[in-house]
Amino acid sequence: MNLADLNKVALAMVAPGKGLLAADESSGTIKKRFDAIKVESTEDSRRDYREMLLRSQEAMSKFISGVILYDETIWQNAKDGTPLVRLIEQAGAIPGIKVDEGTQALPNCPGELVTIGLDKLAERLAKYYERGARFAKWRAVIDIGGGAGSRGVPTMTAIRVNAHALARYAALCQAAQIVPIVEPEVLMDGDHDIDRCYDVTQRLLNRTFQELRVQRVALEGMILKPNMAISGKKCPKQASVQEVAEKTVRLLKSCVPAAVPGIAFLSGGQNDEEATAHLDAMNKIGNLPWPLTFSYGRALQAAPQQAWSGKADNVAAGQRAFSHRARMNSLASTGKWDAGLEKQAA
Repeated sequence: MNLADLNKVALAMVAPGKGLLAADESSGTIKKRFDAIKVESTEDSRRDYREMLLRSQEAMSKFISGVILYDETIWQNAKDGTPLVRLIEQAGAIPGIKVDEGTQALPNCPGELVTIGLDKLAERLAKYYERGARFAKWRAVIDIGGGAGSRGVPTMTAIRVNAHALARYAALCQAAQIVPIVEPEVLMDGDHDIDRCYDVTQRLLNRTFQELRVQRVALEGMILKPNMAISGKKCPKQASVQEVAEKTVRLLKSCVPAAVPGIAFLSGGQNDEEATAHLDAMNKIGNLPWPLTFSYGRALQAAPQQAWSGKADNVAAGQRAFSHRARMNSLASTGKWDAGLEKQAA
């Protein structure tokens, strides 16, 4: 492992004013997104859509530091034969790859999940590196039990098992000279309030960093991709933007070592503007040991998907919508966003 090189890539991923595009939807997830815009999900339509994003010159060169790809996408070529990974590199961004293989039921823990994909991961990472990937992503999913009757979820078992797998993955990545994005996600589904989210996320982050140390992962060569401290979607009392920002910053300061090069949040089901406003409010607080930026999927892609709607004539409109969202989040990552900017034409 060359830690200096890993650290250099990690710092480039969280460069000022830049963040990550999560374009790593599984075939099942992107089919749902395409169904919503009445586009058939085929290998070609998925390729065309992602090529549109990657050829958005303004967004890719100014605001996007790296792109998380799905296994299908990393091997695909653009219509003119250029590998999609080359399009990313030509824009000055870094190709990355999602390497987990989804979730399965966690034995003896009803309703809880564990992320799988460690088997043969070392061999897969070597192939991805050869293809151009310089960072990877693995997502652990932690559910918060809904209602007063299920306070037992998440169990300590789910937290430990998922934190252990995240650290195993991270160690394998660094051995393959690939920067791991460590993504422990507490889901925002449910009716829990922000304080319950805070408590569960704190337990999860503390356990994750414990496991990372046990497995000798170099913190300087990784990126953290956490959820924000936020109310559950069904919670009758939704926390304000300021409360989300203050509690998330306090949470991170209590759990995340300063050695980590940067934190790139997931949007986790927030709408476009919410995800941007929360990120901006945190950066306005300032005085943080690490850069806070974005690693958004839906919050960057919902608008361009809608504008594109599968039609070649709409490519330019899709790219404008993507550039606008990327620019808004770039401003938020430096605390310079303002809601008024959303009203201006993209």
